[in-house]
Amino acid sequence: MYAVVDIEATGGNHIKGKIIEVAIYIYDGKKVIEEYSTLVNPGVKIDWYVAKLTGITNTMVKEAPVFVDVAKKINDLLKGQIFVAHDVDFDYMFLKTELKRVGFDLNEPKVCTIKLSGKVFPEAASYSLGKLSEELGIHIPKEDRHRAGGDALATTKLLGMLLSNEH
Repeated sequence: MYAVVDIEATGGNHIKGKIIEVAIYIYDGKKVIEEYSTLVNPGVKIDWYVAKLTGITNTMVKEAPVFVDVAKKINDLLKGQIFVAHDVDFDYMFLKTELKRVGFDLNEPKVCTIKLSGKVFPEAASYSLGKLSEELGIHIPKEDRHRAGGDALATTKLLGMLLSNEH
């Protein structure tokens, strides 16, 4: 089973940045078995450029749970699964760091859909999630781009295509 993950964060560095949204799709290779998505109150201000990119504002996360309140659910979903993400190290390291801060140890095998896409679709013009999805006919509504749920769902659909095209 795969845990297909996408996070949005206050910055690009898992040491200083904080998660502001997380989505996880548990996928058996054919269909989504379970899905989870939540905004997260990072306890710090969201920079204007992150808000502009994601559409997630300080007002939106003000009443959201803090990470410690969702950590057990996230840990339970990820345990025993293959952790999949588009640019897997980014999402994995953010979650590993945040989970470690609250007493959980993330140590699951990882699959990067960027790397796998390069092997399965070597002719692709770009391996960014948006451009690759467009090229492969995976529809991501504009309002769901750079949001954890939309990007995780697109990555799940991409994983399905990658699994069915692997040689």
